[in-house]
Amino acid sequence: MRQDPLAPFSTPAISRRQWLALAALGASASTVPTWGAAPLAQADIPDDALRARLMDRITWGSTAQGAQAMSAMGAQAWLADQLRAPAEAPLPAAAQAQIDAMAICRTPFEALALQMEQRQREARALPTEDERKAALEAWQKDMRNLQREAGQRFVLRALYSPAQLREKMTWFWMNHFNVFAGKANLRAAVGDYEERAVRPHALGRFRDLLGATTRHPAMLRYLDNAQNAAGRINENHARELMELHTLGVGGGYSQQDVQELARVLTGVGISLRPLDEEPPRMKPALRAHYVRQGLFEFNPQRHDWDAKTLLGQPLRAQGLAELDEALDRLARHSATARFVTRKMAVYLVGDTPPPALLDALARSFERTDGDIAAVLDTLFQSAEFQASLGQRFRDPVQYLLAGARLVHGEQPVLASTDPLLNWLQRLAEPLYGRATPDGYPLDAATWSGSGQMSTRFEAARALGTGIAGQGQRMPPPLLAQTPYLRQIDATLAPATRAALVQAQSPREWNLLFLSSPEFMHG
Repeated sequence: MRQDPLAPFSTPAISRRQWLALAALGASASTVPTWGAAPLAQADIPDDALRARLMDRITWGSTAQGAQAMSAMGAQAWLADQLRAPAEAPLPAAAQAQIDAMAICRTPFEALALQMEQRQREARALPTEDERKAALEAWQKDMRNLQREAGQRFVLRALYSPAQLREKMTWFWMNHFNVFAGKANLRAAVGDYEERAVRPHALGRFRDLLGATTRHPAMLRYLDNAQNAAGRINENHARELMELHTLGVGGGYSQQDVQELARVLTGVGISLRPLDEEPPRMKPALRAHYVRQGLFEFNPQRHDWDAKTLLGQPLRAQGLAELDEALDRLARHSATARFVTRKMAVYLVGDTPPPALLDALARSFERTDGDIAAVLDTLFQSAEFQASLGQRFRDPVQYLLAGARLVHGEQPVLASTDPLLNWLQRLAEPLYGRATPDGYPLDAATWSGSGQMSTRFEAARALGTGIAGQGQRMPPPLLAQTPYLRQIDATLAPATRAALVQAQSPREWNLLFLSSPEFMHG
């Protein structure tokens, strides 16, 4: 039988003896892992291990090249370099060639989206049911491929970009400003949303990031603002802008503020007319306010022009400038500083960041007018961050990509990232797959249940076999001999060492290490 090219790695089941070895690590398929011995005190951890743990936290996972760069530059200079990394850091030629061949890179987003809309309309207009069904199935397949290309591009950058912190923060902000690819026709838009609204601003100013995500067609479609018009108010986008993107629950806004912001957002939507088509006819006084940028459209005929008050203060601008004034107010609110920086701390420190750290991060956010890199620098220099290294339980995307970087970091560029994308699906954290606007949870409890751990052990087995991708096989990597293992060797707990000694092959050693508490945490 022909193998499904999109199937995850094909590996034998974990044997009973291997399950017993995993149980020796403190992990079984029926209990949340307790991980045995307490971690070493921070003062007792060797400098090499601390550097490895720092790289684990800042990047998508340690590699020999990364460790060499940090050693040559020094940790502080390396951190500064990561904070200043450009949006277009060079990739290995083989990775860039894969990206360049993608439809989402060969065709401008606007043209691609309009083309797919036209295909859908034409398919629905075909005369017979069989013709319509076949055409719509072909259209759906191509739409799924566009989403998959976006995921492939993300994974290639996460694995191979030298600008690791930018790539790691790109995932964070994509999760913070979440859109679900499965809604409407968003499969054609998520790649551009990530590429033009999020990645360029991932280490920049929060206000710029907020503006770019708020106005992108993917967000306008996802949160239904394309239907928001004077006399037909839709509050979805306004509510999530306050509750999830800026102020947070308890951030001091009221239902009246939601309604006022929804009125601000009237007329802010999408145009699917040809890009070179003339604007719709309207009164000359309104025409001066009309804006069309790609698929984004501000239609003043749909806008509520009455006076508005937001967070207790009147808005003085008019038209689209009214939205900019509102976003300025939200981005610079003290509640936004607290809410956004707390979420950054949960992502990069742990489930319950210390209050002193949260206060320092919020002050940095306000002092720098939302400079994300400056806030991150404050976080990285804190004692609380240093103390957390090696203690943060990895969610599936962190775990799987760290494993892939460790296993394949010294190998040629993967011929296919599809197996990794499929494991993310099995581990319940697929890219662009969170249906609700709150994004995936960042807490450890969500990802450490018995079902999750059982599937994670299967993923560990798959990674450890050395199967690099569809049609690309190689001997199992010798993880025991990697620089990363040499760096963290002194921190391995007695239970981990006892389990690893039982390994009867490199594959089994890899399975046990990738399933160990030392690798489950980063």
